[in-house]
Amino acid sequence: MIAFTTWDIVRNLMLAWRWTIVLTLVTFVLGGALGLIILFMRTSRRNWLRQVARLYIELFQGTPLLMQLFLVFFGIALFGVEVPAWLAAGLALTCWSASYLAEIWRGCVEAIPKGQWEASSVLAMGYFQQMRYIVLPQAFRIAIAPTVGFGVQIIKSTAVTSIIGFVELSKAGTVITNATFRPFTVFAIVGVFYFVLCWPLSKYSQSLERKYHAAHRH
Repeated sequence: MIAFTTWDIVRNLMLAWRWTIVLTLVTFVLGGALGLIILFMRTSRRNWLRQVARLYIELFQGTPLLMQLFLVFFGIALFGVEVPAWLAAGLALTCWSASYLAEIWRGCVEAIPKGQWEASSVLAMGYFQQMRYIVLPQAFRIAIAPTVGFGVQIIKSTAVTSIIGFVELSKAGTVITNATFRPFTVFAIVGVFYFVLCWPLSKYSQSLERKYHAAHRH
């Protein structure tokens, strides 16, 4: 049996840690882009667009992420298309995160006083002009804190992708544990890696919330 030092464990986990970071960034960027489209649909003046967006959100929020991963990874394979684990993980997490980001941002948009909408209507602005110039700049400030907070959830949710064979941080921890028989050491280090990613974002989110509430009171 090959002897693993603690540094060997750390070094191998760092390789997988990079994939956790990459998957998080891909999920956040693509999920954010899709979430923005869903937001526009959800707040559209066309009823059928609002209903489609609502159905999408309810579908992805109302079913487990684990099930969504299985459906993407194994479901597409039923049609003869081989889906790599990293691609299935990225697709599932993107669709899942988009549903939550769209709802977070919708709440921020709806927090803008109705008078802002009415004032922009008086200026003969169309829907997209209202959103671009009046609503979104104000909603953006409100949305920063909860969006950063959800980013922390994305980081932790990447661990679920290990079930389909994607070697992120948790999966690497399991593999290394099987080779070293040192589960406490391995997963203590895994926990430290997650903490290093999540704690600064959590503190930043809390700081933004305090600043927003303080500004709102004044």
